[in-house]
Amino acid sequence: MQIPVAVSIAGSDSSGGAGIQADLKTFTHFNVYVETVVTCVVAEVPGKVLSIQPVEPTVVRDQLSLSLTYFPVVAIKTGMLYSREIIDLICEVYEALPENERPFLVVDPVMIATSGDPLVLPGAFERYKARMFPLADLVTPNLDETAAILGTGLNTLSQMRNAATELYQEYHVPFLLKGGHLKSTQAVDLLIDVDGLHEFSEPYRQGVATHGTGCTYSAAIAANLARGLPLKEAVRISKRYITRAINDSFHWNTKAGGVSALRHFWPSCDAQ
Repeated sequence: MQIPVAVSIAGSDSSGGAGIQADLKTFTHFNVYVETVVTCVVAEVPGKVLSIQPVEPTVVRDQLSLSLTYFPVVAIKTGMLYSREIIDLICEVYEALPENERPFLVVDPVMIATSGDPLVLPGAFERYKARMFPLADLVTPNLDETAAILGTGLNTLSQMRNAATELYQEYHVPFLLKGGHLKSTQAVDLLIDVDGLHEFSEPYRQGVATHGTGCTYSAAIAANLARGLPLKEAVRISKRYITRAINDSFHWNTKAGGVSALRHFWPSCDAQ
């Protein structure tokens, strides 16, 4: 049986908990072969971004073009894209593919780190909205990103439902709104697609401070789409996966203070 192939387009996280490193672990967990397109090198640990070095745009283009030319890619997941130039070139490469040969495109519109540090340059956000969202098969914003897209705050599940409807009417592509930032007893996510609204809920884990949850969740969805699952099933499995990754997260005490990281693998577990 041929293993499915996917591409992760994201930044490199030196701590290993987010970005391309988290994507590599996640796709591997789901038995998907993943290629990488590195957009930036980020020096960070959970709670702190020290520096960001973007990769030359032509090198980003070359990484993606080679991946799509030499491998049977069935899914692409984007994370930290950083600049409007990188967003534009990724769209150009994707748009050049025949429509019936385009891989699934899962867009995680990474804009702000868990620490609050910005992860995009001015102008990049508008390119997401104007160019990349309409190409996507799924967009996966958290509540802060959703609020930035719509220009309004979101504080309740009812507001999330209204926002999901507004986004679908605007872009005509599926959106998954992640509701963990509501910090209620349940972490509720809303998927909207051509069939309407679908709710996915797992218990919210209090007192766990990790980063990379959005990267990992969207990578899991892309992996399950690459495995041939329909969108709702891919989200359902990925929601359970990210919940366990949070619940079983690592914790270390060091001279610099406590630090946590998601657990992407478990002993003797299957891809579900």
